[in-house]
Amino acid sequence: MSSIKFDVCVSGSGAVAMSLALALSREGWSVAWAKSPQVTPTGSHDIRTYALNARSIALLERLRVWPALKQWASPVLEMDIHGDQSGALNFSAWQQKVGELAWIVDAGALERLLGQALEFAPRVEVVPPVTEKGPSVLADLLAVCEGKQSTTRAALGVEFTRHDYGHWGVAARLRATEPHHGVARQWFRSPDILALLPFNDPDPLSSYGLVWSVPKARAEQLLALNPQDFERALNEAIQQSDADVAARVGRLSLTSEVAGWPLALARATRWAGAGWVLVGDAAHQVHPLSGQGLNLGLADVDTLVTVLTDSRQQEPWRLPGDERTLQRYVRQRQWPTQTMQGLTDGLLKLFADEHGPVKDLRNLGMSVVQRLGPVKQWLVNRALDAS
Repeated sequence: MSSIKFDVCVSGSGAVAMSLALALSREGWSVAWAKSPQVTPTGSHDIRTYALNARSIALLERLRVWPALKQWASPVLEMDIHGDQSGALNFSAWQQKVGELAWIVDAGALERLLGQALEFAPRVEVVPPVTEKGPSVLADLLAVCEGKQSTTRAALGVEFTRHDYGHWGVAARLRATEPHHGVARQWFRSPDILALLPFNDPDPLSSYGLVWSVPKARAEQLLALNPQDFERALNEAIQQSDADVAARVGRLSLTSEVAGWPLALARATRWAGAGWVLVGDAAHQVHPLSGQGLNLGLADVDTLVTVLTDSRQQEPWRLPGDERTLQRYVRQRQWPTQTMQGLTDGLLKLFADEHGPVKDLRNLGMSVVQRLGPVKQWLVNRALDAS
């Protein structure tokens, strides 16, 4: 073990870990980045797209990553949500008096640019991954950003309660025959949820990222299809949901492989202790129907760095791993995270119910919310900020 002592050891390899290491460095902390081998849930080629909200964009701007990332991003100017009957919700940037509701970004580009920024970051040293024996370096604080399969979390004795939905997320990149006009579309089709996210690759005007939450058996069928049959199944699903919207979208064709992974609701029973803290998916996991998974992780990063820096200014005698300091982070992040988890879990269960009366009520509820300005504003605020 090196005799050099760092302020923080950041364990992980994804966007949350890299953002935390970079943000800590910019605030003057010495950082050991225990870069673990990265495995994306979508296989050899990362075809994921992230929906980043205003708070996440603000963080990436401070990290000086956003200007370069913007060329790999597409703004969401409008969001159309459709129920499985006549219910519908519409959100627009113009109504909310913002430039855009979100930005859809290329996951691989985000992680590549964060990695490049870290190459030039002062006070950051790459060190071997954390093992069952612990970090290879001395650090006052171990920040665990290893994702939902974190082995370090388990070694710390933290239970990760997990509820499998029995659904898989199916993802792909698509091109449409009609322009997307910056409109994201989502269908609650009972029992599946289908989302088309406007994207700029390969065609800035008519590309989409697909996120399709389906029961496991259906996911296995979709993943076994050849590209032509998958395209047929996807286009038929949208046509059956809403023929008018299907006409505005146009015919969809694949521009990537199709990948899938299991979906779950999960949370750690403890987020911090003396000398360690959980960040991002290592602490919590949500259903992707709201597109808030990475936003919650980046909000964790933003909050943790702010708490540590404020503590250094106000109570300089406290080390970064001081448990009292870390509990401030936990208190600020647990409530908004649990609120988002409850919202996504409730929506999924509501639209998975096949009973007629429930169908009628949920679609009526969507129509009522569409007419209630304050409720719509609350929902938009949660999506824009996730804080």
